[in-house]
Amino acid sequence: MFRKFIGDRAFYRRALMVAVPMIIQNGITNFVSLLDNIMVGQVGTAQMSGVSIVNTLMFVFNLCIFGATSGAGIFTAQFHGSGNQDGIRYTFRFKVLICLVLTATGLGIFSLGGRSLITLYLTGEGEPEAIAASLDYGMGYLEIMLLGLLPFALANAYAGTLRETEQTMVPMAAGITAVAVNLGLNYVLIFGHFGAPALGVNGAAIATVVSRYVELAIVAGWTHLHGQKNPFIRGAYRSPYIPAKLFRAICLKGLPLLFNEALWATGMAFLNQCYSMRGLDVVAALNISSTLSNLSSVVYMAMGNSVGIIVGKLLGSGAPPEEVRDTDRKLIAMAVASCAIFGGLMAAVSGLFPQIYNTTASVKAIAAALICVSAAIMPFNAYTNAAYFTLRSGGQTVVTFLFDSCFVWVVVVPTAFVLSRFTALPIIPLYAVCQATDLLKCAIGFWMIKKGRWIQNLTA
Repeated sequence: MFRKFIGDRAFYRRALMVAVPMIIQNGITNFVSLLDNIMVGQVGTAQMSGVSIVNTLMFVFNLCIFGATSGAGIFTAQFHGSGNQDGIRYTFRFKVLICLVLTATGLGIFSLGGRSLITLYLTGEGEPEAIAASLDYGMGYLEIMLLGLLPFALANAYAGTLRETEQTMVPMAAGITAVAVNLGLNYVLIFGHFGAPALGVNGAAIATVVSRYVELAIVAGWTHLHGQKNPFIRGAYRSPYIPAKLFRAICLKGLPLLFNEALWATGMAFLNQCYSMRGLDVVAALNISSTLSNLSSVVYMAMGNSVGIIVGKLLGSGAPPEEVRDTDRKLIAMAVASCAIFGGLMAAVSGLFPQIYNTTASVKAIAAALICVSAAIMPFNAYTNAAYFTLRSGGQTVVTFLFDSCFVWVVVVPTAFVLSRFTALPIIPLYAVCQATDLLKCAIGFWMIKKGRWIQNLTA
């Protein structure tokens, strides 16, 4: 019975060749983010809370960029499968143009409404002095982080195209270099080592912005210098031309993805705002627990991307539906099994990890409990993430919109809103109930995959 979920050696070699570079890159990125977070946490709880809130807001922008480029990325993967370099070039142009539009939009929103957005997370219990300090630290951090929006967006366009054409090593190397720069500058600028001024959270922001320019320089520089390996880049900037038919197709398939990522990320931001109603300690504790969760989630995130790339290529090459289903089923099983292991490791360190931070015993206790809840739900997160990429690989972007962001806003957000506003339920059971909604999402994902409407070649 279980044999249909297990591949042969060649299958796992192929899957790991795609997934491992992303796991390494994202793992190192999140590990450095963890160290970054710990360094800021050493400065104080108010600083850590301010940075955490801004990063929650930045997460919305990051996901919008991801969603916008992913819509074109569906076509990139399938054009790669059919060997159509002109098609890849057009999808790359689309990514660059949409990134410029979204960056301008993000700059406008954060510049004009940043203070009001941060204040939304500071309405729970807490000392007025601590709340005011968190707001000030958050605003200082945000103003500097705005300088990194454009390089982040463009690096995503380049790196995404390279991954979708199965060139995962360069984005990995760029990511590793960028996080090394980030970590080194954090050490120097946050604490004032080697004669530099101690800039605290502002130093952390400067380090992040510089690292984003470094990452863009590497992925863009390598792509342009190796035109033979990347034929799509030749003439990519000669004009903004994209065939009208393809432009419409990308918009029809991609706009639901953009709206999905924007609404999903906004939903997550709103969810954290609901949790913050339980007090300033919860904001700090969520920052600690989410840092470890993000590090552990790199496996299922990479496996989800691998599903999109491998299954998308099979669909683009005209593989039989039976082969596509079989490959997808084994990739999903691999993702779930991996995350069951990582969830166990996460639970094992739940009591030790919060002790690293320079914060109160109350914050540490809340963080430890939140980590245990996240660990228990991780295999289910892996399944829903892989199901999302399965549906997306065949262009079922409207379906993924309903499956992902609509689920968040119809089920998860109302649950959190009602429980946080109209009950006295403590943060731990409140958080557990909201996270457990993924069980229902798993059942929906299973049904959607089984129907098989996602099995279609968009480039035929």
